[in-house]
Amino acid sequence: MHQIKLFRGLESDLGSTEREINNWLTSSKAKVVHVFGNVAPQTPRVDGNTSQLLGADRTSTRGFVASDIFIAVVYEQ
Repeated sequence: MHQIKLFRGLESDLGSTEREINNWLTSSKAKVVHVFGNVAPQTPRVDGNTSQLLGADRTSTRGFVASDIFIAVVYEQ
């Protein structure tokens, strides 16, 4: 029977999300059937300040907040 595992992260911290997924795959020994995901549209900063990006990367000059990343893993035990 197929099961699903959901992961959520931030565009500015993809490495952490990748590690979380890979650690889960290793520890669960799940047989992956399908992986899919989505990146939420970036939202312009409300304050109009483009000198910093909210989130982990505070040195960027982009005028957008980091997008949400969604990953779904369909698997079998």
